[in-house]
Amino acid sequence: MPFLRSCYKVGMAPHAWTRRSLLKASLAGLLVLLGKTTSPAEMIPVRLPEGRLVLYNLHTDERATVTYRSPSGEYDRQALHDLNHILRCHYSNQMATMDLRVIEYLNAVDKRLGGNNEIHIVSGYRSPEYNDLLIRQGKAVAKNSLHVLGQAVDIQMPGVDLTLVRQAALSLEYGGVGYYPASGFLHLDSGRFRWW
Repeated sequence: MPFLRSCYKVGMAPHAWTRRSLLKASLAGLLVLLGKTTSPAEMIPVRLPEGRLVLYNLHTDERATVTYRSPSGEYDRQALHDLNHILRCHYSNQMATMDLRVIEYLNAVDKRLGGNNEIHIVSGYRSPEYNDLLIRQGKAVAKNSLHVLGQAVDIQMPGVDLTLVRQAALSLEYGGVGYYPASGFLHLDSGRFRWW
């Protein structure tokens, strides 16, 4: 299934994501999964960054290196399933379909920092039950957390200073960026661009 190829203008460096290109890529990916297509005349010639993530889940002690999108823009359904699996709720073991926009955002941040960084997952999808438990325990989590919708990840990148990860995410001007230096992680989500 062809990708709408709307992420990069030809000749741009693979790490030169802009807010507009990331939004286009997200929309394109969503349309591909929904089975929507456009004519070649509507496509913008682009060069996509590699759709590959190296992940380690801190709670389940699982590692995965996943190439979820081909250079031509085709998403690999099994690879997306593998991403959903490693990003599942560690408390309930429930898996959700992660929002492609947050996957592409995570990939763009990784590529902005040189690519192939092992990304440690502090939290991916959270089941409603687990989110409620965290609230009852007095943890600083939102009642309507985007984690519950599969639209957020909390990450660490060993060997990369957290402030650099934050700067890379902010430079994309894409989604939510939450900076938690005392806890040692960064929150990324596919909501509107904002930071805290």
